[in-house]
Amino acid sequence: VTTHALIMIFFMVMPVMMGGFGNWLVPLMMVMPDMHFPRLNNLSFWFVPNAFFLLGVSGFVEGGVGAGWTIYPPLTSIDFLSDPSMDLAIFSLHLGGASSIVASLNFASTVANMRHQKRGFHKIPMFPVSLGITALL
Repeated sequence: VTTHALIMIFFMVMPVMMGGFGNWLVPLMMVMPDMHFPRLNNLSFWFVPNAFFLLGVSGFVEGGVGAGWTIYPPLTSIDFLSDPSMDLAIFSLHLGGASSIVASLNFASTVANMRHQKRGFHKIPMFPVSLGITALL
């Protein structure tokens, strides 16, 4: 896996497409002022720049992240890469994953709990419902 692939998947598709559009469109479509847990939303947002910074730094530490195309476990072991670059890259992906988990908790609770009293699940627009189901998966 190249750095380009890591950036595009974990720092473009997931945060921007799911988190960015979700945080923007779910409150609009469900006619509410904000997400269910705004501080949790803020926490998931601030995990992403820190994770991106760690991924960027990992490329400049000694030998860089030289784990091949698939981040194959024998190539990422301490025998092959003794410098901390691979550790920084893996920790960066863990932070990005934590951001996605926190955001999915927020989406699931928002779709389940923050609807009008007279509005059932059959009257919620499809995008918030699909985002809530994706968050539960």
